[in-house]
Amino acid sequence: MVAVLALACGPAAAATLEGARFDDTVRLAGSDLRLNGLGLRAVSILKGYVAGLYLTQKAGTGEEAMAAPGPKRVQMRLLIDAPPQVFNKALVSGIRKNASEAELAALRERIDLFESMIDAAGTLRQGDTVDLDYEPARGMTLAVNGKAQPAVVPGADFYNAVLGIFVGPRPVDAKLKSGLLGQ
Repeated sequence: MVAVLALACGPAAAATLEGARFDDTVRLAGSDLRLNGLGLRAVSILKGYVAGLYLTQKAGTGEEAMAAPGPKRVQMRLLIDAPPQVFNKALVSGIRKNASEAELAALRERIDLFESMIDAAGTLRQGDTVDLDYEPARGMTLAVNGKAQPAVVPGADFYNAVLGIFVGPRPVDAKLKSGLLGQ
């Protein structure tokens, strides 16, 4: 009977895109986050990564994702190798595209800290998992393959600037944005 129940319940459900599997729920900072959507970052025929957005409640717009309460996660599965300078350039340019001059001035030191975290992580390899986690009581952490960098970037405003890369008014990729927002 126990074996039948175990088979009926099975493992946690998951979603897959481009062969990258994402759990339907993850636990972060004592909260269950649900997969809001998946998207592919691609330029022409080059596929860079698949990303999943995890939130405590469903969001259909970038504004709703940024305003969602509690912890959040953007999880990326790399489809190519990426040295830190390339990863930094892509993420920081995404922040700059979605932030005003005043916002950038307020974020400058934290952007530098974020860049140093990416540098410390080293070259990312195809198949690596990168988690950009936000915990309201701490700030944003970066983990590669489950290993968190020791630095923490404080502030909901900073994490929203990071979310802007993916789901902001000028996202890095419009199709990626649509996927992350479950559209």
